[in-house]
Amino acid sequence: MHVDDWVRTYAAGLGAEATSTSVVRWVTAPSGARLAFVGGVVVKVHHERTSSSDLTARLEAVAGSSLRAVFVPPAAAEVATAPDGSLVTAWPDVRVLGIDDEIPWPSIGRLLARLHRLPVPPGLPPHAATERLSRAVERARTLDDEATRALLVELGERLLREFRQVREVGDVEERAQRHTAGSAVPRRISAVHGDFHLGQVGIWDDGWRLLDLDDVGVGNPAWDLARPAGFWAAGLLGDAEWAAFLDGYRGAGGPAVPADGDPWPPLDLAARAAVHVAAVRVLARPVHSDLTADALLAACRRM
Repeated sequence: MHVDDWVRTYAAGLGAEATSTSVVRWVTAPSGARLAFVGGVVVKVHHERTSSSDLTARLEAVAGSSLRAVFVPPAAAEVATAPDGSLVTAWPDVRVLGIDDEIPWPSIGRLLARLHRLPVPPGLPPHAATERLSRAVERARTLDDEATRALLVELGERLLREFRQVREVGDVEERAQRHTAGSAVPRRISAVHGDFHLGQVGIWDDGWRLLDLDDVGVGNPAWDLARPAGFWAAGLLGDAEWAAFLDGYRGAGGPAVPADGDPWPPLDLAARAAVHVAAVRVLARPVHSDLTADALLAACRRM
């Protein structure tokens, strides 16, 4: 069976307005996943590296736990398998926040704060943001320009070392705290989107919701503020926009940063990683914005 025929049949089985002659529009995401748009449904064919158990746990959390309150709910509550063996999920085709929209920065800040304050669903795997950094380092090795390649590989490897050190220190401190104070000691972990940017926000029931569960998991909520923070530091996000986002997040009790004072210490490492990942992604495209690439590269040089 041709993949388009399978997609139409699968979407129709979910109640989509798909027939044997419906046009299937394919889009390849930056992650390598393929999205098929047909009959009001988005059929997502996940990258071959996707773990079946992790994807199932993430889908169950978004479909049936407290996370459902902040995510666009899936069109199917189970992971399917395409004819070629790829893992598949299905989603309603919603309007995604676009670059021409007036960005509701306070609302987005409140949305992330709400996610970070929700109970962590049992069985949710660790978020995959650090894996994104590892993949960016490997992708940087393929860049054509020798100087840029050397810069981004060295920076990425250094950031990975810093993350390992922070993780090891954090684990030791947490064990010590729990030994002396018992299991009631709070941990700065939450459910995390893991790949947050403006393209991950859509309209559902007249409100903003999160999209894309591929990197959702348990971890430090600072990761979800990393891209706005890093882009602000790189000069790609204005002071007013960053302040509106941060105020919205803090006003809703977001736990990634202190309620007042300097927000940067808990964001610094994740923000630097987000800038590195974005720089590699932009430079690896055949056609890209020189302005954005130059700003991200300049930020990487300053690191």
